[in-house]
Amino acid sequence: MNYSRLLQVQREFFLTQQTKTVEYRKEKLLKLKTIIQQNEKLLYEAIYKDFGKSETETYLTEIAFVYNEIDYFLKNLHRLSRPEKVSTNLPNLPGKSRIIYEPLGCILIIGAWNYPYQLTLSPLVAAMASGNCCIVKPSEIPQHTMLALEKIINENFADRYVHVIRGGVEETTELLKLRFDKIFFTGSTRVGKIVYEAAARNLVPVTLELGGKSPVFVTQHADIDVAARRIVWGKFLNAGQTCIAPDYIYVHESIRSRLLEKLKLYIEKFCYTAGSSHYVRIINAKNFERLTRLLQPEKIYYGGTVAAEKNYIAPTLIYPAEWSDPVMQEEIFGPLLPVLTYTDLYETFDEILEREKPLSAYIFTGNKSEKELFRNTLSFGGGCINDVLMHISNGNLPFGGVGFSGTGNYHGKFGFECFSHPKAVLERATWGEPMLKYPPYTENKFRWLKKLL
Repeated sequence: MNYSRLLQVQREFFLTQQTKTVEYRKEKLLKLKTIIQQNEKLLYEAIYKDFGKSETETYLTEIAFVYNEIDYFLKNLHRLSRPEKVSTNLPNLPGKSRIIYEPLGCILIIGAWNYPYQLTLSPLVAAMASGNCCIVKPSEIPQHTMLALEKIINENFADRYVHVIRGGVEETTELLKLRFDKIFFTGSTRVGKIVYEAAARNLVPVTLELGGKSPVFVTQHADIDVAARRIVWGKFLNAGQTCIAPDYIYVHESIRSRLLEKLKLYIEKFCYTAGSSHYVRIINAKNFERLTRLLQPEKIYYGGTVAAEKNYIAPTLIYPAEWSDPVMQEEIFGPLLPVLTYTDLYETFDEILEREKPLSAYIFTGNKSEKELFRNTLSFGGGCINDVLMHISNGNLPFGGVGFSGTGNYHGKFGFECFSHPKAVLERATWGEPMLKYPPYTENKFRWLKKLL
């Protein structure tokens, strides 16, 4: 396919102004929702072939997110699209000031493999709601979901509006050479740098949703049972292949043994066995081998069972973990959970602050001062107090990283702003204008200008 020609066709269609009307946007969003509903079975079958992921988990962690995003825009698009009135300063009176959110134009969305529906379709929904045309490049790693997305989108939408491109590194490289109006990328920091560099050549703005080593702190003031239950669920959901999963635990030394035993208890209770309908496999052999290389047998507190033929790695607790361990040198992105201990939370936070800013951070505590310390000291994309992952489920919160974990955010109104340009428009009256700003400039004019400005 001639990608340059495809982009030109989309640009020509965008310039017809059709995508800018609220009616057009809502019509297409409703159509997308209907298409997904009609093809849910296809989407379930495809993701099961790639991950062994159940229908229930696929709906909860993928499809429901997309439906909720569509429903948000169907309900709020008229309000979001209205020009925003702002106050007009004294030198511009009489006049009116407005911020008009206009679509950027032609968008490239590069999806991620770990949640191939949610992380590809959610930004697409926001881009469509904002009035843009889109070229979508799903991850090629889960091949069946890539083909499913290609089928349901390309068979139901005109190329000039939304089009899915299948392929891998070669196709993505060619797309990145083109001058889009924005690129939205979800993936690793390593590839994010490549995308950012390619976009910079054409001065294309970029939103990067990356990752990092997201910590979870369990203090001596935590409800240990609740902490263990929620950490186990959040860490081993999708077999740990979640960008906002807890990457490692920092637990106060005084409760270390109790927490470890509770973690073990809930891993066993949740039955994360090979072939379980609610525990997915590692996506491919390459990632399986990478994860098994991070295992140090002498540090396995619990778990460690692997089955190469099934790409299965059991939930594994690693203790005592240290920053010098291989598992602490990179984002894990798998079902390995290192546990470190601390005695001074202030010192521990200082240590985290010296490292790259994570996409997420979590703390379990009932202590008010520890909550305040967490909120006001650490820098991270988003997180929770006394839970993990769930901040992503609130569409009223922005989702995105900071520093090496990403730039920009989306979800709900933040997604609308992500794919829109806030255009400033000042409308002046043609009467009542003082002559102060016009030459010749006198000392008296200068005195009045200083007072006014």
